Amino acid sequence: MPNMAGRQVSPHRQPGDFARVFRPRSLEEFVGQDSVRQRLKVYIQAARARGEPLDHVLLLSPPGLGKTTLASVIAHEMASQLRVSSGPAIERPGDLAAILTHLQPGDVLFLDEIHRLRPHVEEVLYPAMEEYKLDIVVGEGPHARSIRLDLAPFTLVGATTREGLLTTPLRDRFEVVFRLEFYRPEELAEILGRAAVHLQTAIDRQAAWVLACKARGTPRIALRLLRRARDLAQIQGADRITVPVAEATLTMLGIDDRGLDALDRKILEILIDRFEGGPAGLESLAAALGEDPDTIADLYEPYLIAEGMIRRTPQGRVATDKAYAHLGRVPTRLL
Repeated sequence: MPNMAGRQVSPHRQPGDFARVFRPRSLEEFVGQDSVRQRLKVYIQAARARGEPLDHVLLLSPPGLGKTTLASVIAHEMASQLRVSSGPAIERPGDLAAILTHLQPGDVLFLDEIHRLRPHVEEVLYPAMEEYKLDIVVGEGPHARSIRLDLAPFTLVGATTREGLLTTPLRDRFEVVFRLEFYRPEELAEILGRAAVHLQTAIDRQAAWVLACKARGTPRIALRLLRRARDLAQIQGADRITVPVAEATLTMLGIDDRGLDALDRKILEILIDRFEGGPAGLESLAAALGEDPDTIADLYEPYLIAEGMIRRTPQGRVATDKAYAHLGRVPTRLL
């Protein structure tokens, strides 16, 4: 079974991730997502001029593209406190009620993995978002009665990597919806240059470019590669991260010229060798790989699809000509 632990190109957070330390606080410091930043700047300025909380914001993207960071930026720009929780952590309506009743006027509540809210919890959130009201049921059976409490005006920032799992009623209650895109290499190189200063290490501009091009368009991965390059430079006695150090780091981690690692290539190999290039259903592919289907859909597929290696079809996943060429194989139809 593939081992996800310590996978350097996984966009999910790992213990000790430097991304939590190197996190921009303002829109001016935030690199990339230009369209999102421009629109958000307008919305924030307008809300502050009115003396109102920002409208509720929904952030959609694969992991590692800055949803949590953007939530903290929103709180900073609104001069508000950031409160953080997640869908899986809120098990009962009472858990959500406790969070909502402790919010102060103007607070920003960030709910990660909001698509994983339980239905009975989600229903409590509706009046809170629309009217800043909280409906609580007291008692049971024929003696039960509903009490409506006033909440402090707040901004909910919801984040999800699985837009398709959001219920329509919940999605419709967000006034502002942003879809974060993969970053360009030049943006990631700029992020790496700034992060190197925080790491108290030096990195050549071309070395930053080399790492940025293999970071799968994801800042979290780029920062992780930077830390590994710093380690290698230190062991080699180098005073800076150079192109040879960056390239040696990628080789050490098994990352190829398209940014794919061993697990990515394993998916393509199984799809081509066991399923003759597809189509293969997600469940079948996951069973062959020995991995959870959601993990494949969330972690592996977004980049492989973005790189044109895999296509999703109604019948299942299909390996493209690019996948065959990358592995040095000849498509079955050409044999």
